[in-house]
Amino acid sequence: MKKYLFGLIALLILLPSSITKAADDKVKKKKPIRIAIGAMLTPEEGLDYYKECCHLISKKLNWPVQIEDRKTYSEINNLMEMGLIDIAFVCSGPYVEGHDKFGMELLAAPQAYGKTVYYSYTIVHKDSTIKSFEELRGKRFAFTDPKSNTGKMVPTYKLAKMGETPESFFKDSIFTYAHDKSIKEVALGHVDGAAVDSLIWEYAKITNPQLTSKTKVIEKSSPFGIPPVVVRKNLNPFLKQKFKESFLNIHNDIEGKNILKKMMIDKFVDIDDHAYNSIREMKKWIAEDKQQLLEKSKENAGP
Repeated sequence: MKKYLFGLIALLILLPSSITKAADDKVKKKKPIRIAIGAMLTPEEGLDYYKECCHLISKKLNWPVQIEDRKTYSEINNLMEMGLIDIAFVCSGPYVEGHDKFGMELLAAPQAYGKTVYYSYTIVHKDSTIKSFEELRGKRFAFTDPKSNTGKMVPTYKLAKMGETPESFFKDSIFTYAHDKSIKEVALGHVDGAAVDSLIWEYAKITNPQLTSKTKVIEKSSPFGIPPVVVRKNLNPFLKQKFKESFLNIHNDIEGKNILKKMMIDKFVDIDDHAYNSIREMKKWIAEDKQQLLEKSKENAGP
């Protein structure tokens, strides 16, 4: 009888650890969901909050994630097209391109300041006498990423409407590959102006005011659909739905709410593809204008 009792006690002691080990082994066998975060989406110090958000979702779903930091939007789009990443935080411009080219899908979108829109800010140094975008002619300008909506497409569209290109209008232009770096270039006087994401400028205004205080916004664009969270087209539908639900409900969790607060996001919400149609219209106009300029150039060159 004593042997039986000792055996039973030993079994009860070992059972929880064996169950935990079995559960851990099961999680290890799950293929990690690969999530890419574009370095352009937030100042460098904000990347940790995006990672915290992803790790919390991983914990809630009991599903491993693998975080991929990427410098450019082209890298993220190429990797998703090849099926090498599953979910990504991207800019609105690359979403439109990815959706129309290879079926990139919306998973969720952040709501910030009560809205799911953002703007392109044209900024100059606080002591600059420049008061409009037109006055940047012949000046040095900073773009962010070649595929950025607010940091490249919007100013390029403005120039096209003026019958200009970045090459014909600016004395010189650079790519910084990060909105906060563009702000810094203006603040330090290395460039005369820049086009930046309004969400990042407003974020930096609170977290790094000594930087933004050396700049000023001279123009604000029309609103655009906010940079979304996207997913590859052929991801397992079950996983897609589970991650979507987790993003949409993270604000209901105390830990999640605190992370979102640090990201300066109210919550994640559903968003429709139509929210990005104005970006498509800009892309189409720029492409057609470029084609017309090319045809005129050929005509002027003669036979």
